[in-house]
This record gives sequence, structure tokens and C-alpha cells, in this order.
Amino acid sequence: MEGNILLTTFKKYRLLILVLLSLFVLGGCGDNITPIDSSSTGFFAHYFVYPFSLLIKKVAFGFQGSYGVAIVLITISIRFVLLPFFIRQSKNSKESQGKMAIIKPEMDLIQEKYNGKKSREDQLSMQIELSDLYKKHDFNPVKMAAGCLPLIIQTPILIGFYYAIMRTPEIAEQSFLWFHLGETDILLITLTVIMYYIQARVGLIGLEKTQRKQMALMSLISPIMIGIISLNVPAVLPMYWTVGGLFLIVQTLIIKKYVHKR
Repeated sequence: MEGNILLTTFKKYRLLILVLLSLFVLGGCGDNITPIDSSSTGFFAHYFVYPFSLLIKKVAFGFQGSYGVAIVLITISIRFVLLPFFIRQSKNSKESQGKMAIIKPEMDLIQEKYNGKKSREDQLSMQIELSDLYKKHDFNPVKMAAGCLPLIIQTPILIGFYYAIMRTPEIAEQSFLWFHLGETDILLITLTVIMYYIQARVGLIGLEKTQRKQMALMSLISPIMIGIISLNVPAVLPMYWTVGGLFLIVQTLIIKKYVHKR
């Protein structure tokens, strides 16, 4: 039961967990935003940040030196690479939720049977009965917990790309569309906030009323947080977040329509 509670908590606060995890990793990387090159030290800088910086430069070179186009294309490419993981996770989650709905009455009976019995023997017997129940219905709790896999995979990739943008000084010297990549742009920040609000609201589609209420607060917190951060960074980062947010909106709609409806 504790595993189910943990999984429910993770699903409820997964966006907040992602933000906190990102801050933790960023903190571990330090505040170093000096230009990145082959001589830069540190495992993360050498194997994540520097390769992304090189990729940005090479793609920009192929598009007449446009770093804005390069970042947009790489952002979309990263999201396409991560897409199969999210689709697989969604399929597993739907399948596991269906099996959980079937076995829950029997699970409740087992837990009720051992309610108040705290001895080691009783707890072991309960776990054995639950394990037999899982085998009977071919239910794997670990498979449900695997829903955090896309989160684990995407975090170092997206943070590496983030630092590559910050530590490639050529980017800040250019303009893209109506804004300068190295300066703050209020219109772009507004678009970023709107994009993240839409993304959060789209994520609520199809959820039960109770789940929507639980996650409604995050649909307000996430765009506010991204807006505050965007006020203190060059416009290239809100642009990157906006493109990623737009992709996630489309991704979420596709998954909800073609995966969850099956």
C-alpha cells in the first residue's frame, strides 16, 4: 500500500518534483556560465554541455549562422527523441491502472484482513497474499513506478542543453524574429507564460474530478514560476521553453487521444 501511496504522490506532484530535481542538478553544476570549449573541466560539462554547444554551432552554420533556428530545431529534435519514452510510459500507466481497478476490491479485502496487525509475521503474510494477487492478475507494481523513467532520462539532457545555450556566447550576439537573443523581451515572456498555462491545463484533460482539483494548483504555479525566471534571463531561454512547451501541448493531446482512448 505504501508503494501505491508513493506512486500517487509522485503523479500528483511530478511537475514540482521535476522543477526541484532540475534545481538540484543545476546547483550541482554550479553557477559556471563561462564560455564552454574542449578544455572545460567537469564530467557534465564535457559529456553533456560541450557536445550540445558544438551541435548548436553546427546546426546554426547550416542555416546561415542563425542560432535562433538552430535552437528551435534542436529543441524539437530532443522532444521527438524523448517522445517514445512518454508514449510507452502512458501505455504502461493506462494498462496498470486498468488492472489496479480490477484487483482493488481483492486488495482492500486483504488489507482489511490484516488491519491493526503490526507483527512482522502478519505483515509478511499480507505481502505474500498481495504478491499472489499480483501474480494472479499479471500485475507488476514496479511497472507503474517506471512512470518516472522519462523524468530521469530527460533531466540531464534538457539541463545539458540549457547550459549549452547559456555557455555559448555567440548566441547572445544575435537576433531572431522580433527579439534579441541576449536581452529580455516582455512579449516573449508573456507568450511563454501563456504556453505553460495552456500546457498545464491540457494535462488536466480526461482526469477525474478529484485529480483535476489536486493538480489545478500546479497549473497556476508552473507558468508563474517560468515567468519569474524568464524576467531574469536572456530571451533565448524563454524562446527555448516556449518551443518545448508547444511541443508538449501537442504531445499531450496526441497521447490522450490515441493512447488513453484505446
